[in-house]
Amino acid sequence: MGIIRMIVIGLIVGALARWFYPGPVHAGWIVTILLGIAGSFVAGFVLQMVNRKAGEPLHPAGLIASIIGGMVLIFVARLLHIA
Repeated sequence: MGIIRMIVIGLIVGALARWFYPGPVHAGWIVTILLGIAGSFVAGFVLQMVNRKAGEPLHPAGLIASIIGGMVLIFVARLLHIA
């Protein structure tokens, strides 16, 4: 059940990142899902590095941070001509 939830959340985050990203993004649904999931991981990693406290477990990134992470990955994908 966790994989299905991750795919659905990745689709939502990826779609929102595409919607907020300025300019056209030529990517399919699979790439959108992957960018959304990867954006969540990137945002979670960055937030963990910025707000690291001793003894605190890993926490998932918030929705806004995940969308920003997705937008950063869209930018990188466009630089590499992937999306």
